[in-house]
Formats: sequence, C-alpha cells, structure tokens
Amino acid sequence: MQIFVTGGTGFIGRSLCRHLSERGHRLTVLSRQAPDTVRRLCGETVMPVAGIDSLSPQAGFDAVVNLAGEPIADKRWTEARKRLLWESRIGLTSELVDYIARAETKPQILVSGSAVGYYGNRGDTLLDEESAGGDDFGHRLCAAWEEAASQAAGHGVRVCVLRTGLVVGRNGGFLQRMLPLFRRGLGGRIGDGRQWMSWIHIDDHVAVTEYLIGNAHLEGAFNATAPNPVTNREFTECLARLLNRPAPLPVPAFTLRLALGEMAELLLGGQRVIPKRLQQEPFRFRYEHLEDALRDALGR
Repeated sequence: MQIFVTGGTGFIGRSLCRHLSERGHRLTVLSRQAPDTVRRLCGETVMPVAGIDSLSPQAGFDAVVNLAGEPIADKRWTEARKRLLWESRIGLTSELVDYIARAETKPQILVSGSAVGYYGNRGDTLLDEESAGGDDFGHRLCAAWEEAASQAAGHGVRVCVLRTGLVVGRNGGFLQRMLPLFRRGLGGRIGDGRQWMSWIHIDDHVAVTEYLIGNAHLEGAFNATAPNPVTNREFTECLARLLNRPAPLPVPAFTLRLALGEMAELLLGGQRVIPKRLQQEPFRFRYEHLEDALRDALGR
C-alpha cells in the first residue's frame, strides 16, 4: 500500500513507520525535519515531504495516518501554548482533509490521532468508546480534533480515530522522562496516587493502527489502551520494583498546580479506560498487563 503519515518522526510515528516499511508498504512522511533525519528515524525507503501543499492531487495514497501534534505535556498551558496545541492538531487535520478533497484518488482510510483526555477526569468510572466526554481543555481539544478528521467521511473515506493512552516503550514517551528520577530512588506517586493511568505498549499501538487499516468494516472511535488500566500508585510501585529502587517522594498536588497551572490536571486527573471495541474483535493485545510492558520497555 501507499501510505501517507503525519507525525512520523514522533515516538509513536517512528515505530509505526519502521514496522510498515518492513511489511513492504511505501511511505510518504510529513515532517519539518531534514530529509536525511526523517529517513534515519523512520526508515531509509520513506519519502519525506515538508508540507501538505507539496503533495500532488495525483499521489494516490491508499491510507493516511495522522499523528501530528505538538506534545501536550511538555510546557505550561499558556494561552499561546494552547493555540499552538490546537493549530498543530485541528489546523493540520483540516489541511489534510482539504487535500483529500482535492485528491483524484481518495484514500480508503484515514486513521487519526486523539487521546483518552477526550473523557476528562472521570475518577473511578469505567469508560469505553460510548462514554460521554468531559468538559475541560483536554476534552475540547480531542473532540475538535476528532471532528476535523471526521470530515473526510464526506469524501467517501473510512475514518478511525485513536483515543490513545500513555504509551509505554523504549527510548521515548513519558517513561523516558520518569526514569532518571526513579533510577536514583527519587521517584514517587503523584498526589494521592489514586488517579487512573490508561496505558498501551508501543508495539500494541502499532498493531492497532495496522489492524484498523486492514479491516474495512471498522470506523469511528477506538480506545488505544491496554485492557488493564492501573492507578498512579500501582504504576509507581511496579516501576520502582522493577528498577529495584525505593519510590519515597510523592509530588504534592498543590506543588504541581503551582508549577504547572491548568496543565497539572493532566497528571492529577485520570481516566479508567478499556478498549471495548477492540476487545469485540479478534484483535489480541501482546501486552495486557503493565508489568510485562514495563519489563520490555526497560529491557528486563
């Protein structure tokens, strides 16, 4: 297949591009990075492009995977940062749908990113794809992102959106930021540690994307999360145990709110999400339990 990927040089995108390339698919990757860097990160056979406007309407992609977006937890949410988060997701997705409208041959499918933040902070409520969304910036961002992607359906394209949880894997993602403290025995739970963390191993996320591309009966929203979410306390204890280190230093909620403002709710809140729609399919997760996923990510 001819596949166009945005966000291909990100943590998820790199693994996806390399996997799809190894399976014999021909990839075009949208990136602002230098072509040599894109090929090094994504695979030597990919074709880098710098902008959607550089794509020819005659390109004829079979599938589009839209993962682009500024990292949501890297900086405090100032109004300027919120605008950038919005534009890098909704703005780019709208550009992508406009390109699809112009394309002489439409892709069969658009797989587009979203996140479990769609559901807002819902405490212990068990959430599946039919659950209502929240009422905060994270929800509004995800809902608008999904709505922008859904416009491709008006051009005869099957649309799937991935409500992704925290992605566990080697050499990237949120785990890479946590490890230095935990390896020094300076880690700890966040707040009271009761908030839920819905997670997925990077290999399973790649497999979910490939599964959606290959199964024409599937469309709509899918929770890209492992079947067994954990609390922040459980996550902390599991990671510390595997590293054979103590985790004695909880981060007080008031400290996070003081340092991060509104963005602190990303860490203090949570979602107890299950992948109900994928569980109704013959799809099988390789990593259903956190300890197995962390062992692989840590090389244990």
